[in-house]
Amino acid sequence: MGSGEWCLQKRDSLRSDSFSGNENVPETGCLSIIVLGASGDLAKKKTFPALFHLYCQGFLPPDEVHIFGYARTKISDDDLRNRIRGYLVNDRSASPSEDVSKFLQLIQYVSGSYDGAQGFQLLDKEITKHEISKSSQEGSSRRLFYLALPPSVYPSVCRMIRKYCMNKSDLGGWTRIVVEKPFGKDLDSAEQLSSQIGELFDEPQIYRIDHYLGKELVQNLLVLRFANRFFLPLWNRDNIDNVQIVFREDFGTEGRGGYFDEYGIICDIIQNHLLQVLCLVAMEKPVSLKPEHIRDEKVKVLQSVLPIKDEEVVLGQYEGYRDDPTVPNHSNTPTFATVILRIHNERWEGVPFILKAGKALNSRKAEIRVQFKDVPGDIFKCQKQGRNEFVIRLQPSEAMYMKLTVKQPGLEMSTVQSELDLSYRQRYQGVTIPEAYERLILDTIRGDQQHFVRRDELKAAWEIFTPLLHRIDNGEMKPIPYRTGSRGPAEADELSAKAGYVQTHGYIWIPPTL
Repeated sequence: MGSGEWCLQKRDSLRSDSFSGNENVPETGCLSIIVLGASGDLAKKKTFPALFHLYCQGFLPPDEVHIFGYARTKISDDDLRNRIRGYLVNDRSASPSEDVSKFLQLIQYVSGSYDGAQGFQLLDKEITKHEISKSSQEGSSRRLFYLALPPSVYPSVCRMIRKYCMNKSDLGGWTRIVVEKPFGKDLDSAEQLSSQIGELFDEPQIYRIDHYLGKELVQNLLVLRFANRFFLPLWNRDNIDNVQIVFREDFGTEGRGGYFDEYGIICDIIQNHLLQVLCLVAMEKPVSLKPEHIRDEKVKVLQSVLPIKDEEVVLGQYEGYRDDPTVPNHSNTPTFATVILRIHNERWEGVPFILKAGKALNSRKAEIRVQFKDVPGDIFKCQKQGRNEFVIRLQPSEAMYMKLTVKQPGLEMSTVQSELDLSYRQRYQGVTIPEAYERLILDTIRGDQQHFVRRDELKAAWEIFTPLLHRIDNGEMKPIPYRTGSRGPAEADELSAKAGYVQTHGYIWIPPTL
């Protein structure tokens, strides 16, 4: 497909924010995407590949989009292109060599510090030169700054962007910034960071990215809950016994030990990714699909969460974690945690939400497991086989399945656990599921903040976990050692059982083959 066809096909989609429906707003100009931290791992492994896939699908027309990389490293345009080239080619590239070459020509590199005027003045000069070359009217162009950087430099970078790299006037264009997690280490640091950025940019300009909100099955949650009649009467404390939201990795910190040790598994996974999923599982039906209405309901859920009890927390640290030379010898940082959250409202009173995350475990998966209560009057004597469960497998092998009891085929009246299964790879053959980052970057271009974290939402999330994190930091709670390749501490399974979770023995879900 030629670049002219791309522009005609995708231009409307790219500009679907429509500026609040005001038909008198001038047509917007070209789009500049600036990746700060362009020489780092996140940029080359996630940001640039996401931009490449959007380009291949026609969402970044080459006649109006230009991509700038900015970092302290002194390298040339070609050096940066060569660094990221190997991360762009995979199964999804229909004609890799041609597409990659054309995409890489859209990338330009600017070197400079993150707190000095000179580099950002040069960056603004190069962006403006591109805008003039595309005949964009001053103030009508769009500038998207993606901060693939550690949070410690967010304030200085945002100050430099605000002072030197904004649109010079408002003629329908915009300037937006995307910031990566972690958004602080506790409530105070997160609020300080929010205040520093909030003094420079308005909330509609700030996109706090949590890539879990871009996952296909996470985005399906609202549709599942509110577009299917049979879920409506079941989705409450009268029918649901407990909800598990699980993240498991079968590898350790692998070279990121020093970075990980600053945050731990709760800050790295539970306080953001798993808590965002909890909000979508537990929230009430929003007034509409407008981003603010959805985020309002998520905040209500977070504000209803009761303080975490120490006896409803199990922490773990895998054996060998401290062997990493970048990890302190006496580190108290958990690499595993099970935390039970309780929501104090009419729908969920008494239902434990079991959030579990760990590294160096025996499997890799992320899933939501909604376990229903026992059937009263068990005439088939089958309760020991297990309860009904609705499972949403987020990764890998995306799927949804309902675990239920059925008659065992044959002459005898005996029962067995089976499932109703919607496995995406089988049901949607030939359909490519987008990566979370490309979906979320496209949302930022469109001006859709539905899948991004609002400031009051971030504050409410930190209010839940900060007291627990401080107790860990003060050494009041110690992680339990566990073997690499295990399920984690046995105490975690005991806590889940105490909370009401009943494990099914003898049943294993197997993804169907094509």
